[in-house]
Amino acid sequence: MNRNNSLNSTVTAALLCAIGILIPIISPIKITMEPASFTLASHVAIFIAMFISPITAAAVAIGTSVGFLLAGFPIVVVFRAASHIVFALAGALYLKRFPNTLNSFKNSLVYSFVIAVIHGFSEIVAVIPFYFGNGMSAGYYAKGFVMSVIILVGVGTVVHSMVDFYLAQAVWKSVSKAVKIPKQVSN
Repeated sequence: MNRNNSLNSTVTAALLCAIGILIPIISPIKITMEPASFTLASHVAIFIAMFISPITAAAVAIGTSVGFLLAGFPIVVVFRAASHIVFALAGALYLKRFPNTLNSFKNSLVYSFVIAVIHGFSEIVAVIPFYFGNGMSAGYYAKGFVMSVIILVGVGTVVHSMVDFYLAQAVWKSVSKAVKIPKQVSN
């Protein structure tokens, strides 16, 4: 990879990190299903990073997690964000191996669902220690483990992930036609 491509890749990852941190902070579109809430488009930057390369996906997932920590988000939110490295890296590696996946609606739908299940499962795993360590708000305990963790966090994340995936895909199709997006050939 030449120096310009490396610099472009770094800047692209940094911009995606910034977008991934800003959207949850400033977005007026939050869907609240007590005790959980979901911010529309909060995963778009990570999905776009996945479309670029595994290294970019990992960098953005890590960068947004650190950003949430530095922005003072609750630690459980930081851990949920950190769990994104699992689906981001898995999804980006799959797209690297099968780059035509996004060219078909059917393949894209299956891909989105599988990635969303990985995403939801990862967030459940991130939340479980907080739930059983009494580190969650009272609303989580009032609804019980199955409703709060499995349904709201797990299934809610699957739905949220698939919506954000299609938002990211729409943005990606438009932006990648208008702007030269760096591709990392060595990862």
